[in-house]
Amino acid sequence: MTLGRNRVLITGGCGFIGSHLCAKFLDAGWEVVAVDNFHTGRKANVLPLTKNPRFEILRHDIVEPLRCEADLILNFACPASPVHYQHNPIWTLKTSVLGTMNMLGLAKRTGARLVQASTSEVYGDPLEHPQKETYWGHVNPIGPRSCYDEGKRAAETLCFDYHRSHNVDIRVVRIFNTYGPNMAIDDGRVVSNFLVQAIRGEDITIFGDGKQTRSFCYVDDLVEGIFKFSLTENVTGPMNLGNDKEFTMLELAEVILRNTGGKSKLAFKPLPIDDPKQRRPDLTYAKKIIAPWQPSVSLEDGIKRSIPYFRDATMGVS
Repeated sequence: MTLGRNRVLITGGCGFIGSHLCAKFLDAGWEVVAVDNFHTGRKANVLPLTKNPRFEILRHDIVEPLRCEADLILNFACPASPVHYQHNPIWTLKTSVLGTMNMLGLAKRTGARLVQASTSEVYGDPLEHPQKETYWGHVNPIGPRSCYDEGKRAAETLCFDYHRSHNVDIRVVRIFNTYGPNMAIDDGRVVSNFLVQAIRGEDITIFGDGKQTRSFCYVDDLVEGIFKFSLTENVTGPMNLGNDKEFTMLELAEVILRNTGGKSKLAFKPLPIDDPKQRRPDLTYAKKIIAPWQPSVSLEDGIKRSIPYFRDATMGVS
């Protein structure tokens, strides 16, 4: 189908990435409905948007059915950090499975396109590096992270089954590590952890030997990719989105300490169960389908852009 620019419903719209997507679609002239149960999302993330008459907030948990009109649905409702998704693992799994099913049902009834926020966690602790979309993954189905990893894998299955069985127009995006303003400072993710610890002058916690790697994408680059993918015709994905530059945890700590002027020491602790040793997206497909998109913000610049937000947020709760 060809998508008209009218009304977009963004579940998890008051969360980290969701709030940036709300701003992006408003800037592009859309009516935006942010749906959130405020389990991890925060009204403060979208407060600047509430003055716009084309923006509204709907408090709702997508585990329960939702009746709403929309031309485009972005399903971003799910805790995405280990601290949050392991806090209530059954609810996390329900959000990914029952919540996604409800949103697919809504898309089927209204004829909307649905963009599903999947994750690099579907690859687990990968045996292929970098990870292509054709890789099926190496995932533990019964570990403490499984509620999120397997929930997102099941959500992808639902999307493609609804597409094949009911002709629902879908886009599945696999999001790799992303950071920037509007992150919760207590979400337990490595960039927010390191920034908060450096700003407070606390020891920086390194799990394992610090040589495990991740690829860090600044949120503006990710949102631009999601926006373009959402409006691209005749594709379903899955599509990797993130940054394909790879850094060790030690290198990340060095960048953060250099830019915060922090004097923190490094404190090494055991590696959590099922924590991947390396993670980097193969972006060949994305760069072809949504050209001329590619990540443009370096880790150094992205950290510099993030520090004012984290400094204000950290001092506000100290």
